[in-house]
Amino acid sequence: MESWLPRAAALRPDRAALVTPTETLSYAELLRQAGAMAATLRQAGIESGDRIAIALPPGVPFLVALHATFLLGAAAVPIDLRLGESERAERTSSAKLVIEEAIKGEGSIEPGDIDPNAVATVIHTSGTTASPKAVELTYGNWLANARGSAAALGLDPGERWLCTLPLSHVGGLSILIRSAIYGTTVVLHERFDAEAVRTAIVEEAVTVVSLVPTTLERLLDAGLRSPASLRVALVGGAPLTRALAARAKQAGIPVAQTYGMTEACSQVTTSAIGEPETAGPPLLGTTVEIAADGEILVAGPTVAPGATAADGWLHTGDLGALDTEGRLIVTGRKADTIVTGGENVAPTEVETILLAHPAVADAGVYGAPDEQWGEAVVAAVVLRAPASEEELRAHVADQLARFKVPKRIAFAEQLPRTPSGKLLRRELREIG
Repeated sequence: MESWLPRAAALRPDRAALVTPTETLSYAELLRQAGAMAATLRQAGIESGDRIAIALPPGVPFLVALHATFLLGAAAVPIDLRLGESERAERTSSAKLVIEEAIKGEGSIEPGDIDPNAVATVIHTSGTTASPKAVELTYGNWLANARGSAAALGLDPGERWLCTLPLSHVGGLSILIRSAIYGTTVVLHERFDAEAVRTAIVEEAVTVVSLVPTTLERLLDAGLRSPASLRVALVGGAPLTRALAARAKQAGIPVAQTYGMTEACSQVTTSAIGEPETAGPPLLGTTVEIAADGEILVAGPTVAPGATAADGWLHTGDLGALDTEGRLIVTGRKADTIVTGGENVAPTEVETILLAHPAVADAGVYGAPDEQWGEAVVAAVVLRAPASEEELRAHVADQLARFKVPKRIAFAEQLPRTPSGKLLRRELREIG
């Protein structure tokens, strides 16, 4: 496989590889800096196949370190800087080197071909339902992901993809890697700030932005309307409610809903732009099937080699269905299913109804032990306007079977979510 960065630099040397609020880096300069750093690391004993942990904030030094790692044929291990000392030690234990500050390299190296089966990245899952695990994604996985994403969304030759997602997670890192494969531009913000993102979309010719539902809502609250350059807001990480999708459409925001996971190198399915009612069909080369128990199964060239079961499928742990056109509808997690009085309840179904109430800004549903029912359906809700527990229970009862109505509803200022927007359902019990 041809090395990505040298190819992009040869084809588009003057194009911006990275734009941050404070600096712009061309592909030619990125190659120069990454090559110099790679030469320095090689002199320090780093070899192809070694793991290099990158504990840097989003910015030029992170991108240079990432591509220096790739030029060496090594594996990058992005580290979340918010982790505690013991958590960071666990994630860096297999790394030959931990980069915690910018390295000014000297010299250069002659880039060679890449083994598509070699490990390119080691990414730790968000751990929403269990302890985080390390997922090894190959160079071939990443190339297949870039091809599939481009086929699903189209590819503007002048693409400027805005990233505010954490680079330690697959959603954020994928933007950097795809853009290098395409030879296009990443507009990188260290964190999500609604006004800064709105300004960038409007004034910096952003064509694609990756969001989670909560950040899409915050952008709409900040007044984003019909941005001229934006051709798609890619929304994933959590279910996109009909109410939020309708609000985005009314504001002139072209939305595509996506479903993905770390083990499948980010995107698995993606809807057509402007048709976010489902999570869309599988990406090019990817196969999605629904098991007898409703679990979503995935196979294809984006799936990490170590993530498949003996039957050859990636068992996602998610529940869903395919409509008559092969588009995926995600209904929840297997592990989240509440069994109350012998009836199964999908928490996401109840959450969708709660979120449709005009007073509800966020909602999370879980099962609590109950002597009478085995488990009781319980909700935690964040309000944007006054509403009582009785009013919200009646709202759910109007649209769902009575056994799905929350037995009680607790109110909170915010719900526990990962940086990528996924609900930490197991922590809802602490709210009450």
